[in-house]
Amino acid sequence: MVPPANVQRVLRWWRSRSLLGQDVVLAGLVAAGAFTPGMSGTGVLFAQLAARPLDALGVVLVLAQCLPLVVRRRLPRICLVVIGAAFVAHQLLGYPETSAAVGLFAALYSAGAHLAARRRVTALAATAGYVALAVAAYRLGSAERLLDYLVFFVLLAACWVVGSVVRARAASEADRQQLVAQAAVAAERARIAAELHDVVTHHVTAMVVQADAASVVLHTAPDRVVTGLTAIGDTGRAALTELRVLLGVLNPTGPDAGRAPAVGSICDLVQRVRAAGQPIELVQTGTPRPVPGAPELAVHRVVQESLTNALKHAPGAPTVVTVDHGTDAIDVDVVTRSPTTVPATAPHSGRGLAGLAERVQLTGGQLVAGPRDGDLFAVTAHIPTGDRS
Repeated sequence: MVPPANVQRVLRWWRSRSLLGQDVVLAGLVAAGAFTPGMSGTGVLFAQLAARPLDALGVVLVLAQCLPLVVRRRLPRICLVVIGAAFVAHQLLGYPETSAAVGLFAALYSAGAHLAARRRVTALAATAGYVALAVAAYRLGSAERLLDYLVFFVLLAACWVVGSVVRARAASEADRQQLVAQAAVAAERARIAAELHDVVTHHVTAMVVQADAASVVLHTAPDRVVTGLTAIGDTGRAALTELRVLLGVLNPTGPDAGRAPAVGSICDLVQRVRAAGQPIELVQTGTPRPVPGAPELAVHRVVQESLTNALKHAPGAPTVVTVDHGTDAIDVDVVTRSPTTVPATAPHSGRGLAGLAERVQLTGGQLVAGPRDGDLFAVTAHIPTGDRS
């Protein structure tokens, strides 16, 4: 059931106040009710002792049961002590019934909800104070029975318990949010580590292979050294570009905030690895189209990691990269023929293939890597693009 419009306005106004502002309003309303005709005589008359006209001391005791609610969140123990003492004095001195006694219930709830230290000691002290009030009221001739004392105590204790339940739920929610935040931080760290691994491993491996090749042909074919050094420079610049964008993402106020890591095209990636001396054949079927977001990055990283492993574990071996651009998915197949003297085995690339499998799974796809037909090693990935048109 939707509250009336005026009630909604009041709720919005109340929620827009600060916590201190809400407590000031609450204390003011309780105090106003205690002196409003028709409401001032409605409240708690615990001891039922002989009526005593409301005088200056009585007014002070009434206000002392209301105004401390201003600090009920910041100083809940002091609030409870002051209001409790005022309530006891008001009852034992025989002042008329007043609605200000609601302040005691609010103070007990606030202590249960907001008191952080010495909660058990405070609860025991409050119980002892109530017992002393009951004994004093009985000796002063109160008509209350033992059952009445017990019922009123249960009512007061319920206020504390309700506050404690609210406190426990708030603490549980805070713990849950902290765990969620920690999990998000861990996931982001893992993502950044995976991106750094993919970028650094691929480009550094290519640069090392290119440098080694240049040193080999330094004396036999000097003209190829220039080509090799140019390839090293191009690879280094590509690495710097990807790292700059990746690290820029870490700065939420920087120009690269929210950008995905730069990936470039599969053709550029294959060309750079070819420049490192790896014979690669690229076969693309279907109709290539822009696929932004996680699928595009996953396709790029699968090819990148596969070619990096080929450079590291089977340098100079023929490699075939097949990319099939389907209507709702992209299939990637990278096959490397191992040297005839070394059987095809899974490359020990650390987090590389494991990270690839996780990345592809996040897109809803699958990745399989392993030996194929004895002397081949293949990496196959099926990556949905989300395009069902």
